[in-house]
Amino acid sequence: METLQDTNISTNSKAKMIKLDQPIVMGILNLTPDSFFDGGKYNNEEEILAQVTNMLNNGATVIDIGGQSTKPGAKIVAEQAELDRVLPIIKLLKKNFENITISIDTYYSFVAEKCIEAGAAIINDVSGGSLDNEMFKTAGKLNVPYVLMHIKGTPQNMQQNPTYTNVVEEVKTYFTEKIKLLKENGVDDIILDPGFGFGKTVEHNYQILTNLQEFNSFNLPVLVGVSRKSMLTKVLGIETNEALNGTSVLNTIALQKGAKILRVHDVKEANECILLVKKLQG
Repeated sequence: METLQDTNISTNSKAKMIKLDQPIVMGILNLTPDSFFDGGKYNNEEEILAQVTNMLNNGATVIDIGGQSTKPGAKIVAEQAELDRVLPIIKLLKKNFENITISIDTYYSFVAEKCIEAGAAIINDVSGGSLDNEMFKTAGKLNVPYVLMHIKGTPQNMQQNPTYTNVVEEVKTYFTEKIKLLKENGVDDIILDPGFGFGKTVEHNYQILTNLQEFNSFNLPVLVGVSRKSMLTKVLGIETNEALNGTSVLNTIALQKGAKILRVHDVKEANECILLVKKLQG
């Protein structure tokens, strides 16, 4: 079985192989009332199906479904409540889109397992396994790719004066340690996410982006999620709904530095970034 090191995602034994010889787009579908940009926007099946149709038509390779906001200071949603939000939607999407590839954005191993059983194919865990000790074991048992994100603290306290001696080196050390644990638990397909905005100041975020190519040394795909985040709005002095252009700028820089997956709210524009960088690089 080919793995991510071979530039493919082996989503599971029943799912198609996702090629990563070229960058891909992961479209965000938030099923939360309080997410920082689109919270409460998709409240019924018709709106959800329309949005997913739009993302797939605009070139999304993966749809990332989340039932809990992880913005700074967000309230914790219990695992059963989160599952009740996301599981029916995963079943709905699998019923309506035959070849859809879904990732489940959760830090609960119970939610991850139930969603994978229902048809999701990737686990996207913002906590890097730190909020559920069973997550790595579960990912290994399910034999699905795992998005390993760096976070300092928890979503509730991560932005309370985060400090680093050298943020890039500390994130690399974190990845080294977590990759070892994941492999010990049988997880071979690992995607690295440096966690823009998760326990980092604006300055830390730009230091990571400036040195993003450093993470290519792991020979694993790098996912970048800067879509409409405060690292844009604070610098530009704008609101979240005005941050599409800035998102495209930073996505372009990330692609030039080796990013393989762009996690975004705006799929069409992210794919345009990919096509233009591909043209630039010949």
